[in-house]
Amino acid sequence: MVRGEVPGPDVDEFAEPERVGEVLARDPGARRGLLGVQHPHRVAGGDLAGALPGARRALTVLKGTAYRRVDDFVAPYAVDGPDGSVVGVLGMVGLDGVVHGEDVYPAVVRERAAVISGLGCLTSAAMLVPVREGERVTATLRELIRSAGEPAVSTVDSGGRRHRVWVIKGGIELGAGELLVADGNHRVAAARAAGLGSLLGLVTAGPRLRIGAFHRVVVGTGLDATALTAAWRRVGVTVRAGDGPPARGRVVVDCPDATLVVDLPRTGDVDHAVVENLLLDKALGLDPEGPNIRALPEGREPPTDADAVLRMAPVPLADVLAVYERGGRMPRKSTFFTPKPRSGLVLADLP
Repeated sequence: MVRGEVPGPDVDEFAEPERVGEVLARDPGARRGLLGVQHPHRVAGGDLAGALPGARRALTVLKGTAYRRVDDFVAPYAVDGPDGSVVGVLGMVGLDGVVHGEDVYPAVVRERAAVISGLGCLTSAAMLVPVREGERVTATLRELIRSAGEPAVSTVDSGGRRHRVWVIKGGIELGAGELLVADGNHRVAAARAAGLGSLLGLVTAGPRLRIGAFHRVVVGTGLDATALTAAWRRVGVTVRAGDGPPARGRVVVDCPDATLVVDLPRTGDVDHAVVENLLLDKALGLDPEGPNIRALPEGREPPTDADAVLRMAPVPLADVLAVYERGGRMPRKSTFFTPKPRSGLVLADLP
C-alpha cells in the first residue's frame, strides 16, 4: 500500500500511448515512477521484452521507497469527486464470476499480459459492478467503511477526486454474484491471458456511479466534411449541417471546416456499433481497430490533427445490462464509468 502519494505523474491522466510516450520522453521522473513501470517500452519506441527487466528493477525500488508491505488484506475504498461518488472494496477477485462488459483490442491484451507477467505485479484495478443486488452491496460496504475507523490512505488526484483507502485483514464475502467489468476490460482479459485466476479489482455499485460518453476520432485520412457527408449519404444515412448535443440515434460530427449531424438508422444495436460498422467500416473503409480511428473519452481534448470527432451520447447502464442479459458485449471503448479507482494506491504481488 502506498505510503503517501503515488510516485510519478498521475498514471490515470494518460490513456493514449502517444501521450504516455511524450511524457516519458521529456520527464525523467516519470520514467522512474509508476507510469514508466507500466509503460517501459514507450520511450523512443523501445522493445517491450527488452524493457521489462529494467521496469521490474524500478518497481522494486518504488516498493522499497514509496510503499509499505501489508499481507492478507482487503481495502474498503471510497472516492468522491466532480464525476460521481462510489464506495467499494479493493482486493483480489476471482475471475470465475467476472464477465466482460465490452469487447477488447487483442493487441492491447497481449501487451498488458506481457507487462503483468514481466512485472510479477498488478498495479491497477479493474472496476467491477454487481449485475444484481447493487443496493444491498452498497449498504454493506457503507457499513463496513463506517466501522473501519480512519483511512490508511487519503489522497486527492489531479482531477480533484478524494480517494480514501482502509485496511481490513483477511477477506470478505459480499455475495454479489456475477460481476460485470465496468472499467478495465483489457486488464481482465490480460489477467486471463497471463494465466491468472484472479485480479486486482474494485467491487462497487455506486451510489453515484456515472457513465460518460466515449467518442471516436478520425485521423490521418484527409477527409473533410464534404467528403464525409457524401460517403455517409451513399450508404443511406441522413446527414445535415447543424450542432448541439448528441442523443441516442444522433451523432454530432465536429470537423475543422463544419459541424454535421448524423441520424443513425434504427438497427437495434447501440450507437457505437452502428458508428463502427456503418459509418467507419462500410462507408469509409476504415478499420475501427486501425490506426485511423481513436477512442476519445468524454472531457478529453481531441488530437490537434483530427479530421473529425464523432460525438455520441452516453449509454445508460440499463442498456449495458440489457446487452449483457442477451449474452452480448458492448463495442470496445463505448462506456466511460466514473469515478474510477486510482492506479497505484495498492499493488498486488503475484505468487
